[in-house]
Amino acid sequence: MKRRREMEKQSSSELRSTIDELSLLAVMKLKHHRHLHHHNDPVITDDLPNDTHIPTRPFLSVCNFLLHLLDKIGPTMAVLRQDIHRNILRLEKMQELDPVLYSNVVEILKKEASEGTSRKMSSCSKAFVWLTRSLDFTSTLLDLIGKDLGVNIEQAVQEAYETTLKPWHGWISSTAYRVALKLVPDNKTLIGILMSETVDQETLKEELKSFTSLLASFLNELHTILETYKLHKVKAT
Repeated sequence: MKRRREMEKQSSSELRSTIDELSLLAVMKLKHHRHLHHHNDPVITDDLPNDTHIPTRPFLSVCNFLLHLLDKIGPTMAVLRQDIHRNILRLEKMQELDPVLYSNVVEILKKEASEGTSRKMSSCSKAFVWLTRSLDFTSTLLDLIGKDLGVNIEQAVQEAYETTLKPWHGWISSTAYRVALKLVPDNKTLIGILMSETVDQETLKEELKSFTSLLASFLNELHTILETYKLHKVKAT
């Protein structure tokens, strides 16, 4: 029982720290935007505006929140967790090759686009696509929960899946996900995972609202980048 309370408390602090991460990301991007606009002769590259900058580490930190959440839910979510973890590692390894240049995800996408490797199975571009879509799924699900803490979790998961991931899944992927998503915990368990004893339900709703609002704004930019690099229609088998 004590361990359960500690896990719930830790989960809530992870949610708050991810909100802080997203807030910081918004500030960083605003400063980056202003810094570039102080230059008289900005260089435009590709079809993206010159201020397009997705800091790799903060992006992956937000993705890591999904891992923490899946860890709390338990081994039933192992398939989803493994997929997200593999994609995070792929981007981390690429950044390690040139920590300065690849501190911006866009530079990684640019490199693979120039080499013609964007659509390879093990590309960082594909990892970025699926991490973005995993964030879409999480944002939609937590938005539904935040609006109604008494929501039927199985129905909410189904709705989130159908609007974010299903359009891009082939038969194999959709079958695997359908099995995994049927194993999600019930409402009481999931709300318990999201909430610590020191946080009441109204505070949780406010935190979920802050998280999904900040994440939605970030996701808009990620999707613009996917379209620019012609990655927005990539499908799984």
